[in-house]
Amino acid sequence: MNATNGRGPYAKSAEVRRRILEACVDAFGETGFYGATMKDIAKRAEISHTGLLHHFSRKEDLLIAVLELRDERGAQFLKSADAIDPAAHPVEALRGMLAVIVDSELQPGIMELHCVLSGEATSPGHPAHTYFANRYRSVRRFYTEAYTALAERGELRSEVDPATLAAMTLALINGLQAQWLFDRDSVTMESAIRAFLVSVVPGLVAR
Repeated sequence: MNATNGRGPYAKSAEVRRRILEACVDAFGETGFYGATMKDIAKRAEISHTGLLHHFSRKEDLLIAVLELRDERGAQFLKSADAIDPAAHPVEALRGMLAVIVDSELQPGIMELHCVLSGEATSPGHPAHTYFANRYRSVRRFYTEAYTALAERGELRSEVDPATLAAMTLALINGLQAQWLFDRDSVTMESAIRAFLVSVVPGLVAR
């Protein structure tokens, strides 16, 4: 049987891997990296502990795979929104990032994972510490490049320098995500973030 036609052992292995990663998102999001166990993840994925170890021999390997999956989904969404280059297309870039945030509301498990792990990972000894440090630098750089390009065009309505404004934007997003997880009926991330962005980039209102 040809495994490349969507059937066979490779397709089955990919399906098992997908179930494992989804189970990890739930487990890490609920109890954090240290609270989750390999046995619990295997149970959530409906496979044996031995079967889990066949795909991922260490919990650290699972963590890396889950974080890579999260980044891959975000990158694909940005690409589909034509928002990859914030320096060349700053308004489109900000719209694309807002779309990613809105999409994350449809995946509360991913958001819980981010909030729990990013809090845990402030400790230098955490296996995801370097990942989150690099991720925050990357996101700040993304916003800094967008705001810098807008400032050069005279389209930024803020006296705050682009780098500081980028850090403020990221702090707002992270704070709203945490609040939304506590009170999903009262907190609307999209409208709050959009209102902030429009206050500093009026051009966002034009479609």
